[in-house]
Amino acid sequence: MSACVPTRTPEEGPSGPGRPDTASRSREPHHPPPGGGRRFRIAGADLSASISVFLIALPLSLGIALATGAPLQAGLVAAAVGGIVVGRLGGSPLQVSGPAAGLTVVTAELIQHYGWRTTCAITVLAGLCQMGLAALRVARSALAVSPAIVHGMLAGIGATIALAQLHIVLGGTPQSSAVDNIRGLPAQLDDVHPSALYASALTVAVLLLWPRIPGRPGKIIRKVPAALAAVAFATALTVLAGLSLPRVDLPSWSSHALPALPEGPTLGLLAAVLTITLVGSVESLLSAVAVDKLVAARKTPDVRIPRARLDRELAGQGAANVVSGALGGLPITGVAVRSAANVAAGAVSRHSAMLHGLWVAVAALLLVSVLDLIPLAALAALVMVVGIQMVSITHMRTVRRNREMLVYAATLGAVVVTGVLEGVVIGIAVAVIVALHRLTRTRITLEFHEGVHRVRVRGQLTFLAVPRLSRMLGQVPHDAQCVVELDGSFMDHAAYEALHDWQTAHAAQGGSVEFTGRAGARISEPASETHGCCRPWTPWRNHHCEDRPQQPETHHLASGLSSFQRNTAPLVRDELARLAREGQRPSQLFLTCADSRLVTSMITASGPGDLFTVRNVGNLVPAPGKESGDDSVAAAIEYAVDVLGVDSITICGHSGCGAMQALLSGPAGGARTPLGRWLRHGQPSLERMRSKHRPWARISGRLPTDAVEQLCLTNVVQQLEHLRHHESVARRLAEGTLQLHGMYFHVGEAQAYLLASSDEHEIDEVFDRVRPAPSSLHKSRA
Repeated sequence: MSACVPTRTPEEGPSGPGRPDTASRSREPHHPPPGGGRRFRIAGADLSASISVFLIALPLSLGIALATGAPLQAGLVAAAVGGIVVGRLGGSPLQVSGPAAGLTVVTAELIQHYGWRTTCAITVLAGLCQMGLAALRVARSALAVSPAIVHGMLAGIGATIALAQLHIVLGGTPQSSAVDNIRGLPAQLDDVHPSALYASALTVAVLLLWPRIPGRPGKIIRKVPAALAAVAFATALTVLAGLSLPRVDLPSWSSHALPALPEGPTLGLLAAVLTITLVGSVESLLSAVAVDKLVAARKTPDVRIPRARLDRELAGQGAANVVSGALGGLPITGVAVRSAANVAAGAVSRHSAMLHGLWVAVAALLLVSVLDLIPLAALAALVMVVGIQMVSITHMRTVRRNREMLVYAATLGAVVVTGVLEGVVIGIAVAVIVALHRLTRTRITLEFHEGVHRVRVRGQLTFLAVPRLSRMLGQVPHDAQCVVELDGSFMDHAAYEALHDWQTAHAAQGGSVEFTGRAGARISEPASETHGCCRPWTPWRNHHCEDRPQQPETHHLASGLSSFQRNTAPLVRDELARLAREGQRPSQLFLTCADSRLVTSMITASGPGDLFTVRNVGNLVPAPGKESGDDSVAAAIEYAVDVLGVDSITICGHSGCGAMQALLSGPAGGARTPLGRWLRHGQPSLERMRSKHRPWARISGRLPTDAVEQLCLTNVVQQLEHLRHHESVARRLAEGTLQLHGMYFHVGEAQAYLLASSDEHEIDEVFDRVRPAPSSLHKSRA
């Protein structure tokens, strides 16, 4: 029988000094060595991910350089420096940095006004400013900018890029501003160059169709990035067809332009440095936060990646801009497209971004003759599509749902018409005006119905609304019964004092006052409603505070549903809407007992769409071929494995299982009741436990406390053996695409145990304790 393998969480670290345990090696084959290790080792996942990111970065870097009007080599310099410098010094391990579309418009304006060499100097100064901001530890303050402003800024930049590149796609030359490009578009449409249009159309077609290639061949082909495939097809077409059109022209590195001392008005140069600093910093930090979310949602590889350290990331971006500007490269930011590709490709450390920068440098030095074949129209079409994608419909829906569409539209239009910095300032101004309008827009009404005066307050209660509130409250008779209905999420101190003083005076004159919410629920003083017995999980229990008024006429289920609709539904509505659109894609089948004390979502920390759950009495899996009269379990297994394509199946038993107690106390032949017939599928577990040829199951290094616990543990092992004999499960196990897990939950201890097994055919009956991960709050305090 195979040896027991302890189950460890990634936080437990190695089992010996400098030597990971067996379980860690099996689950984390690409985990990088600890930071204190002396040997420099590159994981295979990082190597493959770096190649994928390089293939995306190469054409995009050239296209962004073309869009800004900078030397094409400047894009390659920025990509290489961004990968190597930020990859080494940045605070987000899996973020990839380089020339980004978000700075294209700004850089193009600087080149037009000050020239390329002065723009390089501005980039150096902006990098120094970023390093200074990082030293002041203000990185998180950049996240305080309204998402509507950020999305509007990116959409405005995307629209400006698309308008400029459309002229190159049609075979012309873009104008200096978005407004001029719009005005010149009719004339450009009358003078279309067919060769440029053919190359651009092919590029766009490949970009859009490449991710949609179906079948197994498509899965293999899609490993080549769509951007690289589009540019490669367009290049091959123009070369084979002998089309005459402008192409990439990389000059000799010996004539590469380096920065010069800034020349121009001081205020203009300061504004330019400020614009590069702010736009680049905000985009990089937002991208780092987005990468954290992508890493957290990633299921494979199962490697713990530290969260981004934003101040360090800002310092790394600043250092990279200093180096890039000094070497004649474009400004650098974190790039969401390349970072997402890096995460999706399975990168496990910062080595991936560094290697991608190295590959770009090698290509810039050794592949000049190949790069010179690329038509400029293909690069323009590529960047145009990127610009169009920056105007995200998803962002618009989110902004509209949060009633920020005016801020979004104002920022977008201002960026297109006036420029990035001016557009952001206008967007901030509009956001402030909207916020002030919402704070001051408070409706206060007074009604009299059935002897009760009802004062309704709609909106936020601030000091600005206190005069109107006091005037309305003054109309309530002194000895009257009054209900004040508050519908708002904010009340400042001035409004609170006004309400409190009036309540005291009204009660002293013989009147009564009750405060309620919009739904009619009574609002009392905080001290009178706080009880030590109430906890956040009380909705899961049959629990009521002793002095809370009971409502026997209200159905308990209806009360729970009402609480869900009021408190939980607004938080999960977006996620459930997404699942409704996309369908369920659970990662595992979770088969457990019907016992009411097992809350699967709670003990597995899972949410909607994560688990495909089957519950029955005793968590039993009838062996295939048995005439049980109930195929529901087998049908669920077949559906989960063959249709949903789950990655794993878990069978979970628990302490104090009533089904196991019934097996121990019942007659050997079973009863004639439905429960007795069902429990016949647990007889193999009982026979396994009583067998003298099998060792007893052990739990965390000890023997079970009694026969019931022994049978509960043995039953999990036996049901796993039944599961292996199901046809669909056996096939997936043979392919190596399915994993089986045994689990035992001790209800009284609130402790989970996992079955340890290292052999495909035999199961070692040892359950190991699942240890809690260290608290991030505890770490930060330590």
